[in-house]
Amino acid sequence: MPTPSMEDYIEQIYLLIDNKGYARVSDIAEALSVHPSSVTKMVQKLDKDEYLVYEKYRGLVLTKKGTKIGKRLVFRHDLLEQFLLLIGVKDENIYNDVEGIEHHLSWNSIDRIGDVVQLLENRPELVDELKSLQEKEDS
Repeated sequence: MPTPSMEDYIEQIYLLIDNKGYARVSDIAEALSVHPSSVTKMVQKLDKDEYLVYEKYRGLVLTKKGTKIGKRLVFRHDLLEQFLLLIGVKDENIYNDVEGIEHHLSWNSIDRIGDVVQLLENRPELVDELKSLQEKEDS
């Protein structure tokens, strides 16, 4: 299992490849606000653990294992953002909140949050009721 730090890198690499078709060390460093040397060290570790294939000066590609985990990590992140938005968390807090909690939840908890998101999407009256409760608390 990848560590939370490894997950951040895999997720970002997956997103870069999905959006640009490639991921360079400099792109990863910029996206994660870290030094390129830190990216190189992590990429070498991810290569060793078979999440990606890295060739110095040539770039990297995710393996099947890395792609599968990357896709799941992006899904987890998006689901948590969607959940927090549905329950009324302020937009400006959502990204940092998701970054703070995503590595600390089990996949079972993620699945249950997915169930709640699905329920709230299928029953918008529940979202309205929740917003009414929040408005009463705020006043």
